[in-house]
Amino acid sequence: MSKLRVYLCRHGETEWTLSGQHTSYSDIPITPNGELQAQKLKQRLENVDFTKVYVSPLLRAKMTCEIVGFMQDAEITDDLFEWNYGEVEGKTTPEIRKTIPGWTIFNDGAPGGESIQQVSDRADRMIEIARQYEGNVALFSSGHFSRVLAARWCGLSASDGRSLALSTASLSILGYERDVPVIQLWNDTDFL
Repeated sequence: MSKLRVYLCRHGETEWTLSGQHTSYSDIPITPNGELQAQKLKQRLENVDFTKVYVSPLLRAKMTCEIVGFMQDAEITDDLFEWNYGEVEGKTTPEIRKTIPGWTIFNDGAPGGESIQQVSDRADRMIEIARQYEGNVALFSSGHFSRVLAARWCGLSASDGRSLALSTASLSILGYERDVPVIQLWNDTDFL
């Protein structure tokens, strides 16, 4: 039975998470409130020992990881990059639906960006890497990608990530129950 637990740490608040704009390659920092959220995440994780820490190359994830106190030991990996939104980068869902009625990232992917399959493949690679360890592994990333990763962890399709809402600076834990991959904790923000 695996002793692995994967701690999914979503980055702190940004100006675009507040406005609802889709943010992938736009490398914007977390807000002062996002920094406070990261401080509280640090307190939440202070008694947890980690075997390995991975972080997205995006500034918002690295800032969160730094404030939590893990950046010096973290490995930066492109596989934790947020879903590349392509032509809808910086737009809100209502703005996108003016030209693509009924659009959702989980059903339609991103025009000019990554397909659902490409994001699913990245999540699968990250899961394969995490499963090489025992103990606790921390992953600092963004919302949509983390939702896909959790769905894939459980053997669901990437599109099933649509059912997993995820708040900024939230903590989620993936693990096992009787050798079956499960979500042990999801979207914990009680510490904020």
